[in-house]
Amino acid sequence: MRVLLVEDEVPLAETVRQGLTEAGFNVEVFHNGTDGLWAGTENSYDVIVLDIMLPGLNGYDVCARLRAAGVWTPVLMLTAKDGEYDQADAFELGADDYLIKPFSFVVLTARLRALIRRGAPVRPAVPAVGDLTLDPARRRVTRAGKEVRLTPREFALLGFLMRRAGDVVTKTEILANVWDAHYDGAPNVVEVYIGYLRRKLDQPFGRASIETVRGSGYRIIDDAPA
Repeated sequence: MRVLLVEDEVPLAETVRQGLTEAGFNVEVFHNGTDGLWAGTENSYDVIVLDIMLPGLNGYDVCARLRAAGVWTPVLMLTAKDGEYDQADAFELGADDYLIKPFSFVVLTARLRALIRRGAPVRPAVPAVGDLTLDPARRRVTRAGKEVRLTPREFALLGFLMRRAGDVVTKTEILANVWDAHYDGAPNVVEVYIGYLRRKLDQPFGRASIETVRGSGYRIIDDAPA
């Protein structure tokens, strides 16, 4: 199992490398975003562990460029940052998981094994549901070829729904992935933002692609005209 570890804190990187090696992983380490991006695009890995605060290119940029280049190796973002938008930013740029420092090595290992088991299915660089597209690298959304302006939170919510297109997602899942795992505000904020998306993406185009599944949650479907 090949792991690419991109971490600028050399002692931490070495500790993680040693631990993962003892756990049976083959680990290659780089200490800046530029080299990490080169390695991720030029070599084949089973999973990538990517710090956010990197010299050269930050982890957000590395992840976005990997996805834009069609590299869909599972990415776990590893960071000391725990701000309001950090997890949403990581996921909307194509990350698959997110772990905050300090972290449990047991948890890190378990999450990496889970990502490897899940694998990296071929995914388009620009996710699409019917004629609705979302470009994470350019932060651009279009419907029927027309660009639609979204706020960062609306963009993150749409990205989460599109990554789970066709599946019902609960308010709890949305809050954990788009807001924060520890969000303790009113859960009806999800309904508010679903309404914002409908007013921008559905109503002007005569669509109903964002569905409410009573008692369960929400789902985005292809509602483009035949």
